[in-house]
Amino acid sequence: MPELPEVEIVRQSLNRQVKNRKIIKIQVNNRNLRLKVPKDFEQIFKNAVIEKIQRKSKYLILVFNNHLYCVIHLGMSGTLHFMGLKKKITNLSFYGSQSLPKKHNHIIFRFKNFKLIYNDPRRFGFFKILNNKSDYLRFFTRIGPEAISKDFNKKYLRKILKNRTKNIKNLLLDQKLVSGLGNIYVNEILFQAKINPFKKSYLINLDENKKIVKYSKIILNKAIRFGGSSIRDFKGITGKSGNFQSEFKVYDRAKKKCSRNKCSGQIRRKIISNRSTFICSVCQK
Repeated sequence: MPELPEVEIVRQSLNRQVKNRKIIKIQVNNRNLRLKVPKDFEQIFKNAVIEKIQRKSKYLILVFNNHLYCVIHLGMSGTLHFMGLKKKITNLSFYGSQSLPKKHNHIIFRFKNFKLIYNDPRRFGFFKILNNKSDYLRFFTRIGPEAISKDFNKKYLRKILKNRTKNIKNLLLDQKLVSGLGNIYVNEILFQAKINPFKKSYLINLDENKKIVKYSKIILNKAIRFGGSSIRDFKGITGKSGNFQSEFKVYDRAKKKCSRNKCSGQIRRKIISNRSTFICSVCQK
């Protein structure tokens, strides 16, 4: 599943291509996504102009000139593709290749000179219509502050850590408490902070609190600058792969020597809540 940096790169790509563009037609081939696509979806957005593209956590939001919003979540396997008049394909999403899949193209947005195609084999993604700003604000009350935002700070983190027995990794992955973080980046953040992912949240001290906030922002911003992590051929509209995976210090490095200078530890892979967790045997005791 794409995390905040990958979704931000998709937003930037969409912003360059579809901002201020009119949707000529929408074709829905399969309404049975995670949330059923409304029957009037095609008519609601036909001839509507996309004024801007926003991102909230791992969600994309198309903002229209008719004051409607369309929230897009890519789920586990959702991908977005541009197809130009000469059939050149650019993959905007986390999984997939540069070619348009032959199956599972569920929604097609037709613009004047190109198409935007949503493909999703597992159908865990969704498109949700929000009718006004109040609906928009209400929808996003379900998630916590983004780890990249100023609202995610030492004071806020200290508040949500208090009296919680959940391990720190699972707490940071809880989108109701902190939004935008996924398995890859939480592994990296806790490694940089020298915190064991199994440590109970209420035991995190003030220094560790500060490090979690600090490295959350540093690592996510760096990942965005690097164009995301191309675990499975993620590419933006320019066709360039994200290459933050070359910066991984701990994720997917099981049995390798710790990347820290003067550390004799070895990276071990363990499982927390069915997710691969990578820990230095020395740094993160």
